[in-house]
Amino acid sequence: MDNLNQLREKLRSNLFIYVLICNLSSLASFWVISQYTALPDIVGLVTGLAIGIFAGIAITYRFSDYALTPLKAVWQTIIRLSSDSSTAPAPDIENLKVGKELVASLVAQVGQLANIAEKAAIKEKETARDLHRNFVANNLPLPLFVLDASETIVFANEAAAKYIGLKSDDMIGKNIYMVLDMSFPSEDTFDSWLKQVKVKTATASSAWERVRLNVRDNHPSLLFDLAAYYNRDNPDHHETMLMLFDHTKQYSQDEQAVSFIALSVHEIRTPLTLLRGYIEVFEEELDEYADPELHNFMQKMHAMAEQLTAFVNNILNVARVDGDQLELQLQQEDWSSTLKGAIELISLRAKVRGITLKCRIYPNIPPVGVDRLSIREVINNLIDNAIKYSGNSKVIQIETKLNQQGLVETTIQDFGLGIPSSILPNLFTKFYRDHHNRAQIGGTGLGLYLSKAIVGAHGGEIWVKSKEGEGSIFGFTLVPYDQLAEEQKHTGDKVVTRSAHGWVKNHSLYRR
Repeated sequence: MDNLNQLREKLRSNLFIYVLICNLSSLASFWVISQYTALPDIVGLVTGLAIGIFAGIAITYRFSDYALTPLKAVWQTIIRLSSDSSTAPAPDIENLKVGKELVASLVAQVGQLANIAEKAAIKEKETARDLHRNFVANNLPLPLFVLDASETIVFANEAAAKYIGLKSDDMIGKNIYMVLDMSFPSEDTFDSWLKQVKVKTATASSAWERVRLNVRDNHPSLLFDLAAYYNRDNPDHHETMLMLFDHTKQYSQDEQAVSFIALSVHEIRTPLTLLRGYIEVFEEELDEYADPELHNFMQKMHAMAEQLTAFVNNILNVARVDGDQLELQLQQEDWSSTLKGAIELISLRAKVRGITLKCRIYPNIPPVGVDRLSIREVINNLIDNAIKYSGNSKVIQIETKLNQQGLVETTIQDFGLGIPSSILPNLFTKFYRDHHNRAQIGGTGLGLYLSKAIVGAHGGEIWVKSKEGEGSIFGFTLVPYDQLAEEQKHTGDKVVTRSAHGWVKNHSLYRR
C-alpha cells in the first residue's frame, strides 16, 4: 500500500507542476504582449489563452505518458508471460521514473501467479493422461481396457474388474488374451482385426456382437458386444481401447430358447419318421390307381412331410452348433452328383408349388471335400428359401462352376420378391426375419444362420445379392478336395473332421 501511496503523491505533485506551468505560460504571454507591443489588450488576452491551451495539450500528452508508464510495464509483463506472446519485449523496470517499487512488486506477484498456473495446468494435464486418476475413465459404468503397442493392459477400470472378477491391479501388465479368453461367432475376431489395422492404418475402430467370455472357476460364460478403437500415434502410448457391453441375459435367453425348442422338436422325430414311412407305403399302393386327385394329395403330403423333416433337422442342428456338438466329416465327393441328389430331394416341394428347378453344371468341376448330409441341408435351406420368396415367379435357377479363386461356387437364384437393402446385413443372424413379410411367409429365421455355420466349417463362404422386386441370388463356395490334402496329412485319415460350432477363439491367446 505504501508503494501505491508514493505513486499517487508523485503523480499529484507532477500534475500540480504541469498545471502551474500551463497557467504561468498563459499569464507570461499576456504580460509580454501588453508591455512590449502596441497591440490591444484583447489581442494579448486571446494570445495568452491560445498559448495556454497549446501548452495544456502538450502537457496533457506528456503527463498521460508519464502516468501510464507503470501500467505499461505491468501490461508488458503479462503479455510476455502469456503462452502465445513469449517474444514480446521485457519491461525496463530499473529505468522507471515513477512507480518503480509498485511495478516491481506487481510484476513479481504476476510472475508467481503465472508459475502457479503453469504448474496447475501441467498437473491437470498429467492427471487427465493418467487413467488411474481420471474420473471419467474410473467411473465409466462400462468395462474399459486400455492396451499398449504390445497388447498389454495398461489400464482397466473398476467396472472391468467387477465384470471379469479380477482386481484391476492384477490385470495391469498382463497380455489382454490372458485376461480375456474371448470366443467369436466367426473368424472375424478382435485379434485378426488388430493384426490387420496395425499394418494398414494409423487409426481404426470396429465392433463385434455375441462375443463369449469364458470365465474361470466354472462360472457361466458371459456374452457381450465388443467395441474397439485403435490409434497408433497416441502420445501416451494408449494404442488400443476395448469397451464391453454386457448382453449375457438377452443372448442366453436366445440360446435357451433354441435348446428348449430342440428338446421339444426331438420328440417329433419318431412320429414324423412313422408318418413318412406310411406316406411312402401309400404312394406305392396308389401306383395301381389312376385317380390323379389321390396322387396329388399324396404328393402334397409327401412334400409337407419333407418340409417338416427339414424344419426338425434345422432346429436340432442349430442346437448342436450353439452347444459345440455338431461335427462334420469332410470326405471326397463328386459335387455334380451330390448337388443333383440334393435338388431331387426338394424337387417335389417345388413341384407342389408349381415351380421348376433348372440346374446348370459347368464342366470340369473337381471333387470337393464335404460332409454330404450337412451340405445337403445347406442346399435344401437355400432352395426352400427361394421357393418361399419366389412370389409369382415359377423358375429357380441353380448353377455351379469353378470360380477364378479355384473354389467350387454354387448359386441359387429366384426371380421373386427380392430383399430390401436394409435387411441384407442381418440375413444370416439367428432368428432374424424380414418384418415386411413375416406374417405372410413362414419360417424360423434359423436356416440361413445354420447354412453359414456349415459352409464356414467347410472352409467356404456364403453370400447374398438381391434387389427388391427382382429376386435374389444366394451363393456359397466349397474347397476342392485336393486342397484339403495338407489337413489330411495331419489327421492321418481320409476324413477331415471339423466343428461347426461357430465360436472362434483369438488365435494369439497367450501372445506377448
